[in-house]
Amino acid sequence: MNIAAIQTPSAADVPVEQLAHDRALSEDQKVGEVSRQFEALLLRQILQETQKTVIPSKFADNSTTASIYHDMVTNQLADSISKSGAVGLAQSLQRQLTRQLRPTSTAGPDRTADANTHLPPETDPARPTLLPKLKPFQPTAHTQP
Repeated sequence: MNIAAIQTPSAADVPVEQLAHDRALSEDQKVGEVSRQFEALLLRQILQETQKTVIPSKFADNSTTASIYHDMVTNQLADSISKSGAVGLAQSLQRQLTRQLRPTSTAGPDRTADANTHLPPETDPARPTLLPKLKPFQPTAHTQP
């Protein structure tokens, strides 16, 4: 007989309401899990909208049991997609939140901060842009005829 080992709860098993008070998790783990759960929430909403029928049918099962089953499948699918990291929204959100949590550098060599944190988007090498570089606005004098 094969019995699976009891696993200790991970950050993915902790509800959002309890993440802030969990001392076993680091700040980065908390931010990562909140970002992942937010992505899962958005995926749930998208998946629920895609499952709505456009054309009503007498063959569709609109019972309460079917509704509960569809909600459970949608929740599991959204969580699985989010945990896979395929969408990438959680990673992007985590980077932005982590960047906001870290203190900004002030004068002094002892402070270490990300060198690209304070660069405008057009000079940030890690952030490609598709927009052309625009010239600064130069007001012109209007002459009246």
